[in-house]
Amino acid sequence: MKKIILSAAFLALAGLTTVSANEIKNPILTTVQDSTTKVPVELKNLPDSVQKTLQSEPVKAWTPVDAFLVTNPDKSSYYLINVKKDQEIGSLKIDKDGKIIQ
Repeated sequence: MKKIILSAAFLALAGLTTVSANEIKNPILTTVQDSTTKVPVELKNLPDSVQKTLQSEPVKAWTPVDAFLVTNPDKSSYYLINVKKDQEIGSLKIDKDGKIIQ
């Protein structure tokens, strides 16, 4: 009789301590879309003001490798120009008027 009562108490205690997992029916996913666009531009097609900046001091010591027109969500844009000098690699941000952006 003790065994039956002990078994029933054990089962009751085990039933109370089980964890019930609820199924997630509608998971919440949040995504943020970056609306900045980056379009490749051939170096020869860069505006004259940007080409003049690339030929001025101290920038002319660097060789342009490739260029992109970057347009931000607020419709502002600039040219991102990847440059190389010996083993060093860098990039410049130049606006359409030829001013270097920091």
